[in-house]
Amino acid sequence: MTRAKFPVTAHLLFFRENQILLLRRFNTGFRDGEYSVPAGHLDGGETVIEAAMREANEEVGVQIEKDDMAFSSVMHRSEGDERVDFFIHVERWQGEPFNAEPNKCDDLRWVSVDELPENIIPYVARAITNHLNGNPFDEFGW
Repeated sequence: MTRAKFPVTAHLLFFRENQILLLRRFNTGFRDGEYSVPAGHLDGGETVIEAAMREANEEVGVQIEKDDMAFSSVMHRSEGDERVDFFIHVERWQGEPFNAEPNKCDDLRWVSVDELPENIIPYVARAITNHLNGNPFDEFGW
């Protein structure tokens, strides 16, 4: 039997009232033209929280402290390959989110959680629903 080895990603859930921050992927080679939340793979020797802090700054230009985030859920996912995704609820941040990576994102917007766009990445939509329903674990795509 082979031991599992796969990418781990930190996804950031920014909420403002009844809205969530979404970005549309562009020129990345993965699900371009679809909406997601700010996210990125963990670098070697980096914790999930450290990756979340780094990605928040790189993708939407805001600063987050460790104590400003809370665990939302984890998803074990199969979509061509096997992955583990951590979803982090960002409770507070410094700065106003903006598109800090226009070469990888062509739209950044606040969207009602009740009216997610049709072209949202399916596992991301499920993770948002999991967060709203208090479901901390899910498997997707198996």
